[in-house]
Amino acid sequence: MKKTGIWALAALTTLATASTFAADLPGKGVSVTPVQSTISEESFQTQLVSKALEKLGYDVQPTREVDYNVGYTTLAAGDAQFIAVNWSPLHDEMYKAAGGDKVFYREGTYVTGAAQGWLIDKKTAEKYHITNIEQLKDPKLAKLFDTNGDGKADLTGCTPGWGCEAALNEQLKAYGLEPTVTHNQGNYSAMIADTITRYKEGKPIFYYTWTPYWVSNVLIPGKDVLWMQVPFSVVPGDKNADTKLPNGKNYGFPVSTMHIVANKAWAEKNPAAAKLFAIMKLPLKDINAQNAAMHAGKNSDADIAAQTDGWIKAHQEEFDGWVKEAAAAAK
Repeated sequence: MKKTGIWALAALTTLATASTFAADLPGKGVSVTPVQSTISEESFQTQLVSKALEKLGYDVQPTREVDYNVGYTTLAAGDAQFIAVNWSPLHDEMYKAAGGDKVFYREGTYVTGAAQGWLIDKKTAEKYHITNIEQLKDPKLAKLFDTNGDGKADLTGCTPGWGCEAALNEQLKAYGLEPTVTHNQGNYSAMIADTITRYKEGKPIFYYTWTPYWVSNVLIPGKDVLWMQVPFSVVPGDKNADTKLPNGKNYGFPVSTMHIVANKAWAEKNPAAAKLFAIMKLPLKDINAQNAAMHAGKNSDADIAAQTDGWIKAHQEEFDGWVKEAAAAAK
């Protein structure tokens, strides 16, 4: 009986300690709604942040999927609290249009080394010595990438509202390519699937893509396809843009970063979350690996949740360090 009493007392003490700890969590009683684009491959980045917020006690609601521009206006209005896939400089214009630094909190860099640009299949590039997008002003070269018989090159382009479509359109105009190139805009997943089929059939392909994303795990740059250079830098909203790399090559887009952006007023009231957003870092290669798993068929909500949990388990010390540092910021 005496032993049972000691165990009961110990159990009560443990429960009391746990309850005190739970009450001390900085996010207790605070609801958080994430937003992300309709690109399911961005769920991993978002869920990782959500899992860390949950460890801080926040009540994280289901992620709302919206177009990027709607996402920023939703955050600005305070109807959602964060987005984990703010691309810079690609989203800079949308960010500014929705209120910029006055309404948003953006500290730290979540992902570095993201790339994007134009690619063609290596076989056609080498056969016709194509290295620069400007060469497609030649109708004969452009016609090589014609998929519908109108004599113009068909670019597998960008989904409207993503931001990349505006960049591609501005570049096509600046480089004088509009007479010979058609920018196909629509459902990117469907369009790139058709492009990959064409490649497997041995036909020339011409497309836009970015990293981190699964496409470059299937059409491997340097092996299957080649990035194309541009004659000069063109970035919407930046007249002084310089996308040239240190080695002198210019692929038309600066090496990009991704950031966690939050509603500023909310972040100021929640210093633990703000600190978390500033210190989290996710390697590009880990996103590529997760995206590749999705493309291989492990793409259900349960799969993505398991992949996120798996990443946390493999980086437990780092993850716990984020949570600890974030919690300390609230004290």
